[in-house]
Amino acid sequence: MGKIIKSLAGAGAVALTLALAGNASYAGGHGRVTTPTLTGFASLPATTFVPGSEPSGSLVTGNTNGIPVPFADQPIQGFSGIADNGDGTFDVLSDNGYGNQANSADFLLRVQRLAPVFATGAVDVVGGLNLTDPNGLVPWKLTRSDRVLTGADFDVESIVKAADGSYWIGDEFGPYLLHFDRAGRLLAAPTPLDGVIAPETAARTGVTATLGGSKGFEGLAASPDGRYLFPLLEGTVTGDPAGRLRFNEFDTRAGKYTGKRHAYQLESPANAIGDAIALDRDRFLIIERDNGQGATAVFKKIYVADKRDRNRDGLMDKTLLVDLMNIANPRKVGGFGTPFTFPFQTIEDVVVLDEKTIAVLNDNNFPFSNGRTPGVADNNEWITIALPESLRPDKRILR
Repeated sequence: MGKIIKSLAGAGAVALTLALAGNASYAGGHGRVTTPTLTGFASLPATTFVPGSEPSGSLVTGNTNGIPVPFADQPIQGFSGIADNGDGTFDVLSDNGYGNQANSADFLLRVQRLAPVFATGAVDVVGGLNLTDPNGLVPWKLTRSDRVLTGADFDVESIVKAADGSYWIGDEFGPYLLHFDRAGRLLAAPTPLDGVIAPETAARTGVTATLGGSKGFEGLAASPDGRYLFPLLEGTVTGDPAGRLRFNEFDTRAGKYTGKRHAYQLESPANAIGDAIALDRDRFLIIERDNGQGATAVFKKIYVADKRDRNRDGLMDKTLLVDLMNIANPRKVGGFGTPFTFPFQTIEDVVVLDEKTIAVLNDNNFPFSNGRTPGVADNNEWITIALPESLRPDKRILR
């Protein structure tokens, strides 16, 4: 395909000791790794709900892995984006609910605030906020008259937390960029991407779709200074080469796209991306995956993608960082053997913890996915991985 693809494996050292400091995620320590190595494991049970919330799941059908529907409350699930708060807590975005527009009207879109405690293997739920449009900025009819946003209104899949505490969120139904204040209130009308129309928008407007279903903004990265956003489509736009994804640049000050665009090439047109975050102004971490789970999960990888295109083939240069199906685990972290595998259908969250450590979370598609154990709904798993070499991240992304 003309891409630069190599491995970052090599000699190096990384330090990571898991520690409990209130709800802090981890603290530095000692250790050496020569290959990506599992250093932390925590898990939020699949059947975790927002206490005292509204019923949900009344339109869910199909194999629910033995979990009865509907649910008495809103499930805390479907993690599709993450932002580090710098205090041991993380804001984690739940997606549209149950996988499509038709069955998610009673799922309230929400940012969950979570704290992994790797010393115990638990994930504490410490808060969260619902996404709303109280000022009527969405120009079409919403599901609810109180303008609380639901999974039938938007499919939120990626998140950036700005320095002022507001949230930029990428949606798949438009695809749209959405800007919310720190209380979850929409600040501006949804921003579309010219020439890119998802089926849900096509059905509402009568305009021809140019993108497959559930193929909108799956990744959303921010430049280290916060001025530019880089939303990455999950699917190929009609007319583009197979497996080629558009990576556009958006100016947050001007409130519009700059016209600059880069191209990320999937290893297979059947693959999809799960997340995209920035390392610096040119390099990004991108999760690329197949659609398998459990025994059929084969390709689950994280790449460093460089928009400088040094071989001038028109594509972002790709460097393999971690194979999530082959992570060393000599200390048997989490009670697993080695190699440790992350065999989930959708893996949609990566965050940089320090120069040599990343965290990765799955989207458990509650109650449908069962990649860890056949017939059992997946938990929300949270892992940390030590790397053999420094990512050399811009210090501003580690705030």
